[in-house]
Amino acid sequence: MDFAFDARTEELRDKLHAFMDEHVLPAEAVVHEQRARLASPWETPAVVEDLKAEARRQGLWNLFLPDAEYGAGLTNLQYAPLAEITGRSPQLAPTALNCAAPDTGNMEVLFQFATEQQKKQWLEPLLAGEIRSAFAMTEPEVASSDATNIETRITREGDEYVINGRKWYISGAMNPDCKIFIVMGKTDPDGADARRQQSMILVPRDTPGLEVRRAMQVYGYEDHYHGGHAEVVLDNVRVPASNLIGEEGGGFAIAQARLGPGRIHHCMRLIGMAERAIELMCRRAVSRTAFGKQLAQQGVVQNWIADARVTVEQLRLLVLKTAWLMDTVGNRGAHTEIQSIKIATPRAVIDIIDKAVQLYGAGGVSQDFPLAELWAGARTLRLADGPDEVHQRSLARRELKKYL
Repeated sequence: MDFAFDARTEELRDKLHAFMDEHVLPAEAVVHEQRARLASPWETPAVVEDLKAEARRQGLWNLFLPDAEYGAGLTNLQYAPLAEITGRSPQLAPTALNCAAPDTGNMEVLFQFATEQQKKQWLEPLLAGEIRSAFAMTEPEVASSDATNIETRITREGDEYVINGRKWYISGAMNPDCKIFIVMGKTDPDGADARRQQSMILVPRDTPGLEVRRAMQVYGYEDHYHGGHAEVVLDNVRVPASNLIGEEGGGFAIAQARLGPGRIHHCMRLIGMAERAIELMCRRAVSRTAFGKQLAQQGVVQNWIADARVTVEQLRLLVLKTAWLMDTVGNRGAHTEIQSIKIATPRAVIDIIDKAVQLYGAGGVSQDFPLAELWAGARTLRLADGPDEVHQRSLARRELKKYL
């Protein structure tokens, strides 16, 4: 096995490390100051647009998309260490590089399944960073971890579809730059095949009947960087039939195709979050004294740091193996590994960040350090893209199948 990164990956890693140190990390404080002066907290601070322009100038743009025409043409294995670096500042760096969810997943859907007209109208401005988008799947009244439960209706009437439903935790929807929603609903609610009942459709934000009702908080955070997480109501929303993505009944399959890369991208960034937490732990440990000893000399602190390093090295290898499998045998062939990293990575990273919080004491839960927000983000990822238990259930079935 050769664990070395290729020349292009190494070049991009060096550029991205420098970009993070010179531009992104110093901007973390600036963005808070600028947001406090904006008329709306959902507007994009000027420093974010400056970061986007600089990232584009340096060729650090759309790194997530493997197609060379639309994106950087990187494989999953090449992108993995780059996404990890952005995880050091998950609220700011992915947006700066136009590699932030939910836009990345939405761009992948449009790239794979949209018509040429749909791509021109929506994919191209998303790739250019001119607009943002939202993915409307989760609903408050049903267990949305089972996509067959979705209740939103998409009904064909002549040359139009009429959409009715209520969604929540729709990431990106509070951002005024969010111009397009990909909505998942049922076009055939009584169909015999529960996985062919759903479809996906494009709904422009300004369509009559679409109401962004309120922002949902995440552990008390409004998550401005993602454009918030909104409750959205669709009341007799009418769009042209040409807004359908793919075919009727194809929504479930599109959702699965969208989630594969999304899950591994989250895990890549989580490793970067863990690295940031270890760095903060070490800096704190060598700068503080308690009970007559430097914290770095306390055995329990040394154990935390050592265990964190071992854990991160294990997780990174599993994520890289998963990325390599996705490149070589496809998402279906990497099914077990994708689910494994989705289960293992958030759990372990939460524990590492929690130890860092403990080391910082009151500062760890305050707004003066990034740890509390990092913890909230990592904890949320045990729910996003399918909760742990769904992946455990599927993984166990695959293992047991060998013996049945």
